[in-house]
Amino acid sequence: MGLRAGRGIADITGEVAECGMLGYGKADQQSAGLHTRQRARAFAFEEGAVRLLLVVCELPLISDAVVREVLRRLPEGYGAAQVMVTATHTHCGPGGYFHHALYNGNTGGFRELTFRAITDGITEAARAAIADLAPARLRLAHGELTDAGVNRSPRAFARNPAADRAHFPDAIDPRTTVLAVERDGRLVAAVNWFATHNTSMTNRNRLVSSDNKGYAALHWERTVAGVDHLAGGTPRLVTAFAQTNAGDISPNLGLAPGRGPTDDQFENTRIIGTRQYEAAAALTGGRPVLGGLDVRTTDILLSAVDVGPAFTGDGRSHRTSPPVAGTAAFAGAHVDGPGFKGFGAGANPLWDALSRRLVYPFAPALRDAQHPKALALPAGPVNRFLPLVQEHARVQLLRIGPLFLIGVPAEVTITAGLRLRRTVAAILGADLPDVLVAGYSNGYVHYVTTPEEYDAQEYEGGSTLFGRWELPALCQTVAGLATAMRDGVPVDPGTPEPAVPARPRKPRPAAQAPHPGRRFGDLLDFSLIGRRATASFVAAHPSNNLRRNGSYLAVERSEDDGPWRRVADDGDWATVFRWARSGGATSIATITWNIPADTEPGTYRLVYHADDAAKGPFTGVSEPFDVG
Repeated sequence: MGLRAGRGIADITGEVAECGMLGYGKADQQSAGLHTRQRARAFAFEEGAVRLLLVVCELPLISDAVVREVLRRLPEGYGAAQVMVTATHTHCGPGGYFHHALYNGNTGGFRELTFRAITDGITEAARAAIADLAPARLRLAHGELTDAGVNRSPRAFARNPAADRAHFPDAIDPRTTVLAVERDGRLVAAVNWFATHNTSMTNRNRLVSSDNKGYAALHWERTVAGVDHLAGGTPRLVTAFAQTNAGDISPNLGLAPGRGPTDDQFENTRIIGTRQYEAAAALTGGRPVLGGLDVRTTDILLSAVDVGPAFTGDGRSHRTSPPVAGTAAFAGAHVDGPGFKGFGAGANPLWDALSRRLVYPFAPALRDAQHPKALALPAGPVNRFLPLVQEHARVQLLRIGPLFLIGVPAEVTITAGLRLRRTVAAILGADLPDVLVAGYSNGYVHYVTTPEEYDAQEYEGGSTLFGRWELPALCQTVAGLATAMRDGVPVDPGTPEPAVPARPRKPRPAAQAPHPGRRFGDLLDFSLIGRRATASFVAAHPSNNLRRNGSYLAVERSEDDGPWRRVADDGDWATVFRWARSGGATSIATITWNIPADTEPGTYRLVYHADDAAKGPFTGVSEPFDVG
């Protein structure tokens, strides 16, 4: 049997109101509405007895708990070894879906609703892709995109050897790669890999957003291909914009949050997303992939890896350490958003002195692994009492014809990614452009920097939890996977991260009453100013029904024969759904439609969909208005 491929897509949007957003870690960044929905896009591949499944999720991060639950619900033959679940790394998605406490710090604990939305959606997309398996032709192509990212840590990057820096003359990774899927000569799916952070939306934003990579996918599917994401079934085209080694690359070209290409975060999101789409769409006619699927996967305890001299770079053996966050980790990546007061990148005199004088002299093994990090959060010791961060890392090597994907559950800098890629390419005899790091996959263990970058203790180095030998440990691991793949032998699957029980939050009382003298769905206000229509309604809490694979709103057009036809929903770029409390138990939903220039003239209205916790669904409708 020849190569077969399938694709699927599903909604994974969680709580769009009063849920801490994951990514920036800010307590005050609580969701207050929705701009673009988050989706999971799955791609299944099968050749003979070999099966692979790639799921690209518009999530901030992938949690071990999510992967564990999804794998439990997939068909036989799709286990941890064959499945890669990866995140686009938006920083404006609802959090609370981790079982490790650190990542639920601004959500009040574990959020069952969001966790269920994510795992249900990923499972649906994966199962749809598997059911969609059919003979297909794959094409692979590479290009360059130079105006969608900037290096946000040039001081750390400059510490790398000249030979590494020469590979990235502009201190960015411009490679953009597309794997296209065709049936009967027609494009039905495409996956793009490009290194830039998904942080065009800043930590001031309160609207759930899939950010620049989500816009790229939405534009290709919805605007270019005419996909209706609410129609059900598998759409004619599924496109995903996945991450690679984006650890030190920002889309904020002006080197400040929300700055560059413009000073508007929404427009920046659209522009950077459009540039990724245009570069990807130009590559769909690549060279044919004739087949050849393979995979090797292992779980390593990243806090206790003995790294041989062949990988350490100094001719000696070293050992990684239990996870410790440095002060620079709390300083944040200033280009994408400020961190916490009292911490800075590079030198932190008080913390530096405490680590240098009180900790390192009495812990030589810790010093060998973590120096010169100013130690701030000893996550390893805390894990013994409260599961704080993940310590086991699932590392994968997937082959799809000439393409090799190195799955790492971390944010990998471009130079760290280069070393991983060179390690695999040398063993397998692959062309370096055909070897990619698939960061943010199957879990999350924070950052991976080169030892040279680590010594700078910028944000990325402070967030390299397992110390300066973390990258050498991963290079050693992927060398083992590549050797096993080359020789056709299995690998030790290792021991996965132990299951951690969820720590449920104490829910806040929901806003569940209409305004006095009003009913749910009543229109409170309507305006049409220029090309912007806005309507406000008596609302119920959005968490009564997340409306996954549905919508909180509709823009409808009156047809000649009378019925109203939906022309936009809350997944469209032109619409915005906002929700806010207006009293102890009352709330207001506001729908905005920024009317696109190419909108067909006619009569329109805005519709609000929601659920009363006691009585079920209700609808609010604005007054009709004309668009010329």
